[in-house]
Amino acid sequence: MDKNAGATANVVVDAPKQLAKDAEWLLRRCTKPNQKEYLKIVQAVLMGFLVMGFVGYFTKLIHIPINNII
Repeated sequence: MDKNAGATANVVVDAPKQLAKDAEWLLRRCTKPNQKEYLKIVQAVLMGFLVMGFVGYFTKLIHIPINNII
């Protein structure tokens, strides 16, 4: 029973240490986007918003008359 409790304690202690180590590694690897990359990301997000907005608008536009008929 004692050995099992020690192994469990090691897992409980090692998991947060590994998480902190992985988080530190990720933060060191991340870089800020330059202006060109940033504008490309903004453009992609904007296009996504517009497409989803039009899809929602036209879906609503089609379903309102159908619901009034029913």
